[in-house]
Amino acid sequence: MYKSILVPLDGSEASQDGLQQAIDIARGDKSTLHLLHVIDSFPVMFEMSAQTSFETMKQSLRSWSEGMLETARRKAAEQGVNSQVIVRELVTGRVSDTIVEVARDAACDLIVMGTHGRRGLRRMMLGSDAESVVRQCHVPVLLVPQRADPRLASR
Repeated sequence: MYKSILVPLDGSEASQDGLQQAIDIARGDKSTLHLLHVIDSFPVMFEMSAQTSFETMKQSLRSWSEGMLETARRKAAEQGVNSQVIVRELVTGRVSDTIVEVARDAACDLIVMGTHGRRGLRRMMLGSDAESVVRQCHVPVLLVPQRADPRLASR
């Protein structure tokens, strides 16, 4: 049913849950995954401005991003799914804008992304890239909620 699936990743447990769901769909449909990480250096640049140069920090973020995406690519390959990695650096706008742009440019027909499920003040302060993608996107978006921590279930 789906030929090209975009999977935005940020290294979080929620995005890993989304990745596994995308792999499961892609395996059944023989789809290709487009594994995306958007480097948003502004928050880190603001925190680290006194400690390191901007270029050093950007290179560190790029290296981390490429390593995280390569790990995701290997995970997909181990489960028989083809994928490619895409790294974008945010210059202006929001991460969600870049996700929608990449989905359009790569002719994706589905986006699968993990969501942290923030509520209340945390959601209002941090925003919701997932919600923004759903509102802007021209293709279906599957939001995969982060699995609950099993240690918390017993409390």
